[in-house]
Amino acid sequence: MSKKTNYSYIGIAFIMLVFGIIFIPKIIDRMSKGDVTRDESRSEEVSVNAGKKASDLAYIPLSGENRKVPPFSFTDQHGNTITNEDYLGKVYVVEFFFTTCPTICPRMNRNLVDIQDEFKAFENFGIASFTINPDYDTQDVLKAYAEKYGVINPNWHFMTGKEEDIYNLANIGFNIYAGKNAEAEGGFEHSGNFALIDKEGYIRSRKDAHGNPMIYYIGVISEAEGEEDGQKEQISILKEDIAKLLKE
Repeated sequence: MSKKTNYSYIGIAFIMLVFGIIFIPKIIDRMSKGDVTRDESRSEEVSVNAGKKASDLAYIPLSGENRKVPPFSFTDQHGNTITNEDYLGKVYVVEFFFTTCPTICPRMNRNLVDIQDEFKAFENFGIASFTINPDYDTQDVLKAYAEKYGVINPNWHFMTGKEEDIYNLANIGFNIYAGKNAEAEGGFEHSGNFALIDKEGYIRSRKDAHGNPMIYYIGVISEAEGEEDGQKEQISILKEDIAKLLKE
């Protein structure tokens, strides 16, 4: 072995010695302070959420669990049996109405047509309309009603069935009030609210100024009207939230 080679080994050893003396204590010191650590939780979070954009929309808690659409099975305007499972994989809006309603239903459904047209390019968007007057609102009546309003979305089902099942779905399943009232115009009274459902069947909504879920969206005031009786329209924010869920 030549002297030149010996000098090279000696030089490398000297450099390694200097590096160990100067830098290794600094690295150990930084690690002890937590400056140089592997964040396991962050690594796991990135892995889980990779490629998935989560929205900021809230779930609705119920008895310690996130509230989900309960099982249902009804007949739509085309005579098809539609269940909650037909909506899985789709973002959709829920309403309770009746075709002879002389007050808020026409306004609600005009707003839903507006929403339908906004998302006509999305095959995984739908609407579920449940009649609270199933004795009158037969399949043929519902079909004529849908045609009258210009319904073109194949995932917009106007459904009828047993009165008890519909009322349980409204009042218990969604907690959206619906009931008979001989003194009310049209003989029925009901909420004018819409519920927003995600692709997995969970009820979702944005949060209010206090961080609490709004739960439902006002369906009777259009974007053009803006505000009525001190209530601001919520069709615009419903559209925004539908778009968020479609990206999830």
